Amino acid sequence: MPKKITHSDNPRLLAVLTLAKVKNGAYSNLQLNQIIKANPLKDADKGLLTTLVYGTIQYRMLLEYWLAPYVKGKKLENWVKELLLTALFQWQKLDRIPKHALFNETIEITKTMGNVGTAKFVTAILHNMDRHGLADPEKIQDETKRLAISYSVPEWLVAELTAQLGGKKAASILQSLNHAPEQSARVNTAKSDAEAVIQSLEAEGYTAKKGSLAEDALIIADGHVASSTAYQEGLLTVQDESAMLPVEAMKIDDQVRTVLDAAAAPGGKTTQIAQELPEEARVTALDIHAHKVKLIAQNAARLGLADRVDAMALDAREIPEHFQHDFDRILVDAPCSGLGLLRRKPEIRYEKSMADVQHLATLQLAILEAAATKLAKGGRLVYSTCTILNQENDDVVAEFLAKHPDFVQVKTETTKGVKADRQELALKIYPDDYQTDGFYIATFQRKD
Repeated sequence: MPKKITHSDNPRLLAVLTLAKVKNGAYSNLQLNQIIKANPLKDADKGLLTTLVYGTIQYRMLLEYWLAPYVKGKKLENWVKELLLTALFQWQKLDRIPKHALFNETIEITKTMGNVGTAKFVTAILHNMDRHGLADPEKIQDETKRLAISYSVPEWLVAELTAQLGGKKAASILQSLNHAPEQSARVNTAKSDAEAVIQSLEAEGYTAKKGSLAEDALIIADGHVASSTAYQEGLLTVQDESAMLPVEAMKIDDQVRTVLDAAAAPGGKTTQIAQELPEEARVTALDIHAHKVKLIAQNAARLGLADRVDAMALDAREIPEHFQHDFDRILVDAPCSGLGLLRRKPEIRYEKSMADVQHLATLQLAILEAAATKLAKGGRLVYSTCTILNQENDDVVAEFLAKHPDFVQVKTETTKGVKADRQELALKIYPDDYQTDGFYIATFQRKD
């Protein structure tokens, strides 16, 4: 067991602590935020800590491939393994840190967290790797395994993407997944506009510009936007550009009075709907978990939209029994495998399996069918996921349409005409298309 360390100003040591906890089931973004809040770090050190945590998770399979010959099946303490992986990541993927400095720092961290014996063990491994070199994944003969190791994505997912999209597109997606995501936010048009929010952010030292995909999107650099005055005042909320497109596809206009968001937490799309609604209209936001319903309410309150949002705990599959009236618009942003989010949530790639995908597809269809019973005639229903596999997307849509002839799929349209020249009705955003999250959006209308 490592020595108990409660506080540190060393970002490399904190990265090891964070990764050890992530390995034990904590979400990387949540664990990282907790570590940053609990320790006295300069902005540059916060940046290095974030880079080390996400980078080590992103490249885990490749880093373990390099490490394996030097530990030869030895049972390592969790923190020791994470320490060695972070050292490999810095050595091979970060060019601003001299090798001798990061090796020395790694050994010092071992002494701080462990004992003399562990320090000798880590020192020997680092020197052996330096002396003998690292294995080249390009020499792996099996194409699927080579891509899996090179981009640190499980073989089952590599094989599935290749089968569905072809080798060239699959490789392009895989390569893009380890690029750092841009920081994206949505302007709260109920309180402000893009120009005023950009001005506010720039006054605080941020760099901000309008996004290219979504109408109310901003791309922000040079700081953590959730710490900005604009965020605290509810002038914006953090949201990926592609995640804004499902609400745009709903085409909310002055005639809309009732909207249902069937799987709403934490409320990003709910509040986007709310800011588009006429003043007298309301959005009903559902989540199966009561604590997540509180998040929806908190987000709506921060943005000054609480009077347009009714948040409640309800299993979306129980919609037909719970509501007596129909809705003008319905959003089913379905629970999914999240495989379009691997850039922001890199640990997902190691947690999901094809069995998970198939189970989720069954749940998605059930929620879609339940929600559809309450769509008014002539109304519009949008089905979206943040995943990129057909099983949770096209296959769910096809099965729904086969069982519900009173619904017709129409072409998904966005305000800025994203991929407007495509032949497909659904809109598919892959992570390599615009360096955003991957998203799938299908739009239905109920026949009059």
